[in-house]
Amino acid sequence: MYLQAKTGELIEWDYTSVVSYDDAFNEIELDVVIHSPKGEKWVVPTFWRGGLRWSVRFIAKDTGLYTLVSMCSDTENSYLHDIRGQLDVRQGQDIFPQVLALSSDHSYLIEETKKPFFWLADTWWMALSQRLSFPEDFKTLTDKRKEQGYNVIMFVAGLFPDMDSFDPRASNEAGLPWEQAYTRINPAYFDEADKRVDYLITAGLVPCIVGAWGYYLLHLGEQKMKQHWRYIIARWGAYPVVWTIAGEATMPFYLSEDKANDTVSLRQGWTEIGHYIKKIEAFGRLITIHPTEVGRKQLDDDTMLDINLIQSGHNGYESVSHTAKLLGQELKYSHKMPLLMGESNYEGILRDTHPAVQRLTFWTAILSGSKGYTYGANGIWQVNTKTLAFGATPHGGTWGNTPWQVSYKYQGARQLGYAKTLLSKYPWWLLKPQPECLLPYQESVDARSVRVAGIDKKLRIHYFYGPVAPWHEPKYQLIHLEKNSKYRAYFWDPQTAKVYPIPDIQTDSNGSWEMLATPTFEDWIFIVEYVSISHSMKPSVKKSLKDRTLRALKISVKKFIS
Repeated sequence: MYLQAKTGELIEWDYTSVVSYDDAFNEIELDVVIHSPKGEKWVVPTFWRGGLRWSVRFIAKDTGLYTLVSMCSDTENSYLHDIRGQLDVRQGQDIFPQVLALSSDHSYLIEETKKPFFWLADTWWMALSQRLSFPEDFKTLTDKRKEQGYNVIMFVAGLFPDMDSFDPRASNEAGLPWEQAYTRINPAYFDEADKRVDYLITAGLVPCIVGAWGYYLLHLGEQKMKQHWRYIIARWGAYPVVWTIAGEATMPFYLSEDKANDTVSLRQGWTEIGHYIKKIEAFGRLITIHPTEVGRKQLDDDTMLDINLIQSGHNGYESVSHTAKLLGQELKYSHKMPLLMGESNYEGILRDTHPAVQRLTFWTAILSGSKGYTYGANGIWQVNTKTLAFGATPHGGTWGNTPWQVSYKYQGARQLGYAKTLLSKYPWWLLKPQPECLLPYQESVDARSVRVAGIDKKLRIHYFYGPVAPWHEPKYQLIHLEKNSKYRAYFWDPQTAKVYPIPDIQTDSNGSWEMLATPTFEDWIFIVEYVSISHSMKPSVKKSLKDRTLRALKISVKKFIS
């Protein structure tokens, strides 16, 4: 076997058996051992194409001659076992820049280029179903989120939430992902799924693939779930993906009659599956788990996790408070990995999830220690259409019937894209929560508290959800800044991304400065950046500076209103 490829491009090749099997999918496992010219080694699982055919996928980073050796569980089958070959790789494009890794201190994500990666994800749990048709619907939604600045899409590999096994609503154009009774996987289903995954990657978005919703482990059992995971790893492991072991991993099935024991079984079972994923995953893709609350607590052993996802629920202001509480707790956790908001307050779900609460939840998360954020919109995650709503879950309730064609235009989604653009101007990965740097002190569990994060005394980012009125008492004081120093400052409108500059501010001999009223009685970002240390000022100079600042703010307000 002699194959040719270019760097950065997907190559796929097949192995076909002449020896027949009664049940090839369940009787055969086939891997390919790949050695690079630099001495690297990968043991890559193949995926069953149907019949007596298996395929393998690979993307090379380096030029040169690679060696290939197949390893079949049936070592007597000379058509599958110990088939040797060469892969001649020539210069092509660079490896996908969206291959993600961990920073040196494991506190945030980076790209292949080592550039810090701010995770802004959207939630499309059922995007592989035929309700989100390909190409028209899928491309429309992908292109919209790409334009808005999103870089990760989370979806489930066929075993969807809010339904039981073999619910026809899980079907795509080729049927369900598994045959009845979970006898064999349906390769045609994943052929259709490939089109969607390919389009995301071509658009420069990272697929974050959830293997299954948690309770399916009790339906399939561990062995079948390992087969499911082996299959999706073989299909998509060469791509720049992130693996999510399970969705709401320890949540029992909705109608379970023994939820306490099911929770224990799920935690134990998904721990085993997590170790299995880590063992067979050939390319070092990052692994996480989607939690009921805290990712690392979904498993008996969290050492296989690279990312700690957080979920705080969909109860509006109550969930904002819970976001701050969970992040505050997890920042103290000794086993370091990036903290990321994985789910909270889907826009348009239940109550108090309007655009202002989207902004509040986002900025609460980021300024409380999250190194990224996952958005969601009711109508998209379950893929309602104008003619076919998803409908009821097994417990009989319905989350809502808003079509995705309406909810994908929600303003909250766009405004979080603005926020990501703003943060990209600064070393956001170095931000640390600094509630102690504002007086009066803000209670972290109060949803409407002012949020503050910064970098030493050089940068402060404040989020004011409630208005700062001229008559506000006591006045807010920015403290613990450099003493007698100049800072550049401006207001940033989180609804429009417009900037409202003010004259440079001057701290006093204690490193403090009195906060101005916001341009309007809405939510605002206020940023201060260190400029220089100044000579001590006379009181008359301080008063003059404050008067000029107030005049400039009044002008900004007039411009805003006009």
